[in-house]
Amino acid sequence: MIRLTRQLATLALLAVLALVATACAQGEEVAEPGATDGGGAASEFPEDSTMARIQSEGVLKVGTKFDQPLFGLANIEGVPEGFDVEMAKLVAAAIFGESTEENTQFQEAVSANREPFIQDGTVDIVAATYTINDERKQIVDFAGPYYIAGGEVMVMAGNPEGIEAVEDLDGKRVCTATGSTYVDSIAEQAPEADVTTFDTYSECADAMSDGRVDAVATDNVILAGLVFESEDEYELIGESFTEEPYGIGLQKCDVEFKDFLNNVIEQSYESGEWERIYTETIGQVIEDVPEPSPVDRYEPEGCEGGAGATEATEATEPAEATEPSS
Repeated sequence: MIRLTRQLATLALLAVLALVATACAQGEEVAEPGATDGGGAASEFPEDSTMARIQSEGVLKVGTKFDQPLFGLANIEGVPEGFDVEMAKLVAAAIFGESTEENTQFQEAVSANREPFIQDGTVDIVAATYTINDERKQIVDFAGPYYIAGGEVMVMAGNPEGIEAVEDLDGKRVCTATGSTYVDSIAEQAPEADVTTFDTYSECADAMSDGRVDAVATDNVILAGLVFESEDEYELIGESFTEEPYGIGLQKCDVEFKDFLNNVIEQSYESGEWERIYTETIGQVIEDVPEPSPVDRYEPEGCEGGAGATEATEATEPAEATEPSS
């Protein structure tokens, strides 16, 4: 099993927040995170902002994966570690001045429950290999992207089924996660594939090891983590057949919070924190550090009040699962 050595307290050394503010369209100020060499003082936020509420409650509630090597994998104490976890801890540090076990609470979020967790307030944000797409943006909003993955296929070592590309999945038994974009992607590119879904990709990997499926399809970095963890029981084949931009999910129309999260992401690029986090997590398997992806400060649709909107113009029904994405 991958065991990322950096503990939760590590990001207490990250500092944040002292710089003020970018004016938003309503004339309020959104605190802009800034990095220093040590634990920083907590910023002041507009009284009715999500940042102020989280600060007052004393905890940032984060949905993340607990079974995803490199991104969110529970250690022996049950604490998740990985790239997504570290990005979430940057957000906590930007709100509280530092990230600690007390002020950063992680809850397991599988692919199918990410939107419901955001909508019902179970979590404040989701950082869980969460692909940004237009369908999901009807239900929740996103900061980022902070990483771009690509869709690939994993098979047993030696490729006994002779699968060389996604099109070769026709007539094969393929596994992906419930609520994943790959349900639709596989149907489009290999319509004769027999698709099985589970809540987690680790269950898909187990099903392939047991001979219940022939292949697993999802993001290349997720699969690379599973290959690494399996000690080469599996292998990746073919070229990427989708592009998957990962973002931080948040409640629909909370534009002020979205702007703040985008500031945190951009500051991590400028400070070198993003590169450090990549090197200590994904970089264990994929050594070349990519250029960080520019954030997309899109204007959410269906929100009252323009850029400072906090309410949707129409109530959105709680999501059961969106199709697709990782």
